Amino acid sequence: MRVHILSSDITTRAVDAVVTAANSSLMGGSGVDGAIHGAAGPELAGACNALRTSTYPSGLPVGQAVATPGFNLRARWIIHTVGPNLLARENDPDLLRACFTNSLRVAEELGAHSIAFPAVGAGIYGWPAETVADEAVEAVNDYRRAVPQSGIELVEFALLGQDVVEIFQDAFGAGADSASE
Repeated sequence: MRVHILSSDITTRAVDAVVTAANSSLMGGSGVDGAIHGAAGPELAGACNALRTSTYPSGLPVGQAVATPGFNLRARWIIHTVGPNLLARENDPDLLRACFTNSLRVAEELGAHSIAFPAVGAGIYGWPAETVADEAVEAVNDYRRAVPQSGIELVEFALLGQDVVEIFQDAFGAGADSASE
C-alpha cells in the first residue's frame, strides 16, 4: 500500500473512492463535504437521503463510514465519514482514527484499489492538523498490519494548503511520497 501526500482538490482526484468529512445528516455541509456534494451533483443528495431514511434514520455515527456512488466525480465512490467535533467536546482521538480505519474498510469491501482522504476533522471540527495526521498514520499503518493482502494499492491525502501538506509529510516521514498538483 503506497501513501501519496499532495496539495490537491479532492474533488478532482482520479481514484476509486474519495472520502468526505461528512456531518451526521449526510446532507452536505461546508468545506470538503460541500465541495464534494457540489461536484458530485444533485444525485448525491438523493443517495444520502435514501441512506438517512433506511439505514441511518438518526444519522451516521461519529467514526463510522458509508459509501455512495461518485456520480459526477472522477471517483467511482464517495465514502462518507463523520469526524468527532472537537469544538463540541468530542475529543476522543480514537474516534478520529476510526474515521480513517472505517473508510479503508469500506473501500476494501467495495473492491477499491485507490482512495483519497482529506484532513478529516481539521476543518470546522477544530482538530489540529498535527493530530489528524498522527491519527491518519496510525490508521494506515494498523490497516496495513491487519490486512496485509489488502486490495488497496494507493492511499492519497489530497490536502489544501502547503502547511497541512508539510504536517502530513512530517507525520508519514519516509513512508509517503509527496507532490503538488
